[in-house]
Amino acid sequence: MSLHAVIRKDFNDAIRSGTFLATTLLFVLVAGFWAAIQHVPLTASASDVPTSTLALLNSMGQPMSFFVPLLGLGISYAAIAGEGDSGSIKLLLGLPNSRRDVIFGKFIGRCAVLTIAILGGYFVVAVFALFTYESFAAVKFALYTILTVFYGAVYVAIGIGFSSILKSQYTAVIGAGGLYILFQLGWDVVTAILQVITVGYTPPDSGAPPWLIVVHGLNPTAAVGYAARVIIPTFDEIMSYTVSASFYPPKWAGFAILGGWLVLSLGFGYIRFQSADIM
Repeated sequence: MSLHAVIRKDFNDAIRSGTFLATTLLFVLVAGFWAAIQHVPLTASASDVPTSTLALLNSMGQPMSFFVPLLGLGISYAAIAGEGDSGSIKLLLGLPNSRRDVIFGKFIGRCAVLTIAILGGYFVVAVFALFTYESFAAVKFALYTILTVFYGAVYVAIGIGFSSILKSQYTAVIGAGGLYILFQLGWDVVTAILQVITVGYTPPDSGAPPWLIVVHGLNPTAAVGYAARVIIPTFDEIMSYTVSASFYPPKWAGFAILGGWLVLSLGFGYIRFQSADIM
């Protein structure tokens, strides 16, 4: 019953957040805009996937990669640090709730809130597609939606794990911003620098070396792209980077990397919170 109480409290707190509501609204508007563009890359024109379905899912990759991490980190960065900063963590642990209840309750509650935001945005997109696209692959769209929810849950776990090591909400805000920049831009910059140092500005005809592909793929933002190719194999045709002819990541690698980030982040947060001295 304690876990249920934490989930309910966290769900109510997160869903009433003004920042969350504003970001969700922006996500819905941007997702709808990208769906309306109906852009199909020329390289995919011969695909056996219905043109409109490929256009829709390819377009949804933009708001997914940009807004879902923002939503996930935005509702989780203060999960522990904010409670400690306000002093409410003492009350939360005295109800009685175990520290395990707090960590996993916050994760489940905030994932539920994130799911509502994602489903809201994708519902608008699906309705638009049903009325304006030539065809609509509902099953593939549903699988892509599930992948997006999973992707968001990874960032919620990362935010909670990171929040467990911080003492104030102010530092948590700065830290969350740093994490967002790292995963959205910094990781690619580091990978590009490593490429220039090791193989030059332009990769050889055989593609980037395997170890560099692994480094790039460890970023959850890149990993979700690999995972998407399991659902929509024709995404291979529109990938923007060259892969090595001698090394191609297995299709399940994206799911494994995302799962690793989720488990390790949440596990780290739990271990760190268990040993924390609550004053």
